[in-house]
Amino acid sequence: MIRLRPAGERGHAEHGWLDSWHSFAFADYRDDRHVHWGPLRVINEDRVQAGKGFGTHGHRDMEIVSYVLEGKLGHKDSMGNAATIVPGEVQRMSAGTGVTHSEANHDQQGTTHFLQIWIIPAQLGGQPGYEQKMYAPAEKRGRLRLVLSPDGADGSVTVRQDARMYAGLFDGAESATHAFAPGRLGYVHVVRGAAQVNGRALSAGDALLFKDEAQVSIGDGKDAEVLVFDLPALD
Repeated sequence: MIRLRPAGERGHAEHGWLDSWHSFAFADYRDDRHVHWGPLRVINEDRVQAGKGFGTHGHRDMEIVSYVLEGKLGHKDSMGNAATIVPGEVQRMSAGTGVTHSEANHDQQGTTHFLQIWIIPAQLGGQPGYEQKMYAPAEKRGRLRLVLSPDGADGSVTVRQDARMYAGLFDGAESATHAFAPGRLGYVHVVRGAAQVNGRALSAGDALLFKDEAQVSIGDGKDAEVLVFDLPALD
């Protein structure tokens, strides 16, 4: 089964300082058809205006991943981390038993465009944690680069779930495939540009949900950036 999740059917919130598109039910956006896909709980595509941001707020029992597309995202948390996330970096914050943090676009000009991704952990509780790594464009060009995994394989950021996230850049004849083990779920999200995914033409914000499928194939890209999630099925 392969199901299309069109960009235009996502939830949308416009707050002036923040423009946000929700792939799954979030805040005031309620959609029983799209609450989660396996442990993948949130993909919010956020654009934060200059000098604005999310004030200090709390989380618990969630793996929170930030993936910046344009601009810079300032981060500060109750664990003592203070960092700036830029395009090419993947940041993971494990909320565990509880953490507070803030996120902001500290630049006075330009928008910060990023994805906020939440993954339900395999076990609740645990000590909060933080990790941030850079992946150069060359590592993702014409291939799917592992950037998130449960064991830190291939220099990826670790996540407290049997989930993997791959990032790839595709243009022209560049292509890549990823095989799903039996019983696994897949979620493919086109971050920007356009590409053919398993023969379907997708544009920025579009996604495909995979269940009981052998593989995903990506090609015919037009300045495309694509994320592929390999996920366990939850009971």
